[in-house]
Amino acid sequence: MKDEKPGVYPFTRGIYSNMYQDRLWTMRQYAGLTSAKESNKRYHSLLKQGVMGLSVAFDLPTQIGYDSDNPLAAGEVGKVGVPISSIENMDILFDNIPLEKISTSMTINATAPILLAFYISTAENQGVTSRKLKGTIQNDILKEYTARGTYIYPPENSMRLVTDVMDFCESHLPYWNTISISGYHIREAGSTVVQELAFTFANAIAYIEAAIKKGLDPNKFGEKISFFFNAHNGFLEEISKFRAARKLWATIMKERFSVTNKKALLCRFHVQTGGSTLTAQQVDNNIVRTSIQALSAILGGTQSLHTNSKDEALALPSLDSAKTALRTQQIIAYESGVTEHPDPFGGSYVIEKMTEEFFNASTELIAKIDSMGGAIEAINNGFVENEISNSAYEYQKNIDSNENIIVGVNKFEDEDEDINSLQNIDPVEVEKQIDKLRYFKETRNNIQVNESLKKLQITAKGDENIMPDIIHCVKNNCTLGEISDTLRLVFGEH
Repeated sequence: MKDEKPGVYPFTRGIYSNMYQDRLWTMRQYAGLTSAKESNKRYHSLLKQGVMGLSVAFDLPTQIGYDSDNPLAAGEVGKVGVPISSIENMDILFDNIPLEKISTSMTINATAPILLAFYISTAENQGVTSRKLKGTIQNDILKEYTARGTYIYPPENSMRLVTDVMDFCESHLPYWNTISISGYHIREAGSTVVQELAFTFANAIAYIEAAIKKGLDPNKFGEKISFFFNAHNGFLEEISKFRAARKLWATIMKERFSVTNKKALLCRFHVQTGGSTLTAQQVDNNIVRTSIQALSAILGGTQSLHTNSKDEALALPSLDSAKTALRTQQIIAYESGVTEHPDPFGGSYVIEKMTEEFFNASTELIAKIDSMGGAIEAINNGFVENEISNSAYEYQKNIDSNENIIVGVNKFEDEDEDINSLQNIDPVEVEKQIDKLRYFKETRNNIQVNESLKKLQITAKGDENIMPDIIHCVKNNCTLGEISDTLRLVFGEH
């Protein structure tokens, strides 16, 4: 590895030769509040503070295809992100934000085609064509079955939606990352470093195979694939993980899929600092944890970064804590000097050894998944979920036995801790969201709504790309829940 250079296959040392000397990573802050209006205010505030790209957090009903006024959404509207049920909500969310200039990342999976359709339609309402849009949609459904649980349809039907988005974006959104394959949530569920890498890339292989089966060329769509990783507490471990990830992906694309396009070999990834490492006890300690994790991501060569706020173990982040989290990135970028050298830890015997160990161990685990028939079979037979569960159990057991020290939790506790100024959910805003949605449904052209949904149902029963019909539904004021329910009728639920 000592002879490898940044910007040269297999890209262990970085995907670009000069890395941050030429361009800093995109600084994002993940945010979504109780309403589209309040979230819009937060986005404007963050942009004024120097955020380079937006990252949208959606509430649970939006993630699993329920409108805010659905009885099944009760008690969850606006809790963990912004509720988006209609094109009206999306227009408000991005009001006075120039979408042709801003890169937007949307953490959404089961309902990814619908939220992308909302985003495209909102942009058009601003006079911006889809060909000018820049950003990423997560669109990674496979890890939902093992790590998060926000799936709707059976895996096979979900995979159709994933590849339809990839296919559509290749023709209509040339600057859009069509899928962000997430190891972050796998790690949050309790996986090890090796499991995070192996399960993420096994899922990626399944997506590549499905896209090829659909007739897509990995040399082309491979350029639009990105990844999303966790930065946990193990500083040297995390740096090595990111280096191993680049080598793994380049090797997989070249050797397994015969990819020759350099851009399609690159493992471009976003990193979020470890949410599961944050503690409700002594919340200021979380600032230190986030700083260490952010530094590991940067020294590991990330292209985009979100730093968690200190209070996220307790509530949606306050504006002040979100600002501190952003300042953490900015201080590293402009004051630390680490951006002056690509892969500054390259050559360290510890880093090189760990990088190679992670690469080899992950390759072996991917081979094991291959022997089962691939990621979908490994998910269906419970292998992935069981492996993560066992690792999570071991991790927690080590904390409970004090083998692993968590400062403020099992050592150096502070009984007199005072927690204040948390961001609260405003029940008034929740009621406004529901009332406005009901009015939206009452005053629209419901004949057009029904006709659009019927057309969507027919397309879903066939094998044509479903995205144009979803966009047509959105433009005719169909809601997220109505579109999701129409697909439920055809695909069923998992």
